[in-house]
Amino acid sequence: MVPLYLESLTVSHFRSHKRAVVSVDARPVALSGPNGVGKTNLIEAVSLFSPGRGMRRASAQEMTRRPEALGWKITGLLHGPQGSHEVSFLSENGAPRQVRIDDKPASQTALGRIARVLWLVPSMDRLWIEGAEGRRRFLDRMTLSFFPDHADLSLDYEKAMRDRNRLLKDQVRDAGWYAALEAQMARTGAAIHTNRLAALAQLSIAQASAETTFPAADLALIQTEGTLPESEDALRAALADSRPRDLMAGRSLVGPHRADLLGTYQAKDVPAADCSTGEQKALLISLILANARALAQDFGAPPLLLLDEVAAHLDADRRAALYDEICALGAQAWMTGTGLDLFDSLGERAQYIHVTESGGLSAVAGPT
Repeated sequence: MVPLYLESLTVSHFRSHKRAVVSVDARPVALSGPNGVGKTNLIEAVSLFSPGRGMRRASAQEMTRRPEALGWKITGLLHGPQGSHEVSFLSENGAPRQVRIDDKPASQTALGRIARVLWLVPSMDRLWIEGAEGRRRFLDRMTLSFFPDHADLSLDYEKAMRDRNRLLKDQVRDAGWYAALEAQMARTGAAIHTNRLAALAQLSIAQASAETTFPAADLALIQTEGTLPESEDALRAALADSRPRDLMAGRSLVGPHRADLLGTYQAKDVPAADCSTGEQKALLISLILANARALAQDFGAPPLLLLDEVAAHLDADRRAALYDEICALGAQAWMTGTGLDLFDSLGERAQYIHVTESGGLSAVAGPT
């Protein structure tokens, strides 16, 4: 299996980094240093090698270094099953990032064809107990890892829904205004639903076939209200039938944007929302690892894994088990932690980078 990994990463005027250059091999990368020195900023830069706004969902303007606010640039040499590629991102004056692959303009969807990136960050720790929107986003990130065009489908669906919602808020009742928008929502919505189900099926297979110390999760796609018509024709009809109710609400009440992800701790048959904080974290790690194993088969290489402060929430045995699984998988995992001791059990299987900060300027030393 050909590994997927970044050999080099250069960031300029990105977040707290005026300039940072990292050269690594395919092994896991452990970034250590005190809180607030810029470790997470580096792995956020890596997260931009996938479609979307990155692991913090920040705007390009929010990523630019202050006080210069010149814009930012990220470049990297990426190796993977599709070959080696020079990838660069540029944002000027807060504009959305421009993508270039091998010095040619490219779409964000094109990134999904040459790389796969998964992440687990502290803000996801409350995934199971907060609103459905976060779980839909989590599901769609996993789905996108299997289907690079899923992002385009979601954008097209959301645009059509926004336009339809505008009509609803303006109390427009002429059916002719709705027909084209509902046709687009039905076409993209049915594809989104199909992709989500296919991704969940792959995750289920990956969990069932794995030997892991982390608990398996049963996942189910549900609707927060009613049921979702699965075919394009049925969804288009449901949208038309729902217009009177939607006019009263001022928004669209039918479609995949009303979906939720139900998780259950398989061995205990307990909803994830009712599990302990530690169990919820273990379930998330288990799903990220299952996603990575499934991608290793589907894409031909495990994805880049971004694990922000994940070791701090695990005991020594669980940390060792996590590192063993990452190394057995052959994934280049970028991990952050406040101290090197959190990575002791990795030994020479990883490479170590130390990040410091002085006067609002981050500095990188290593790898060692």
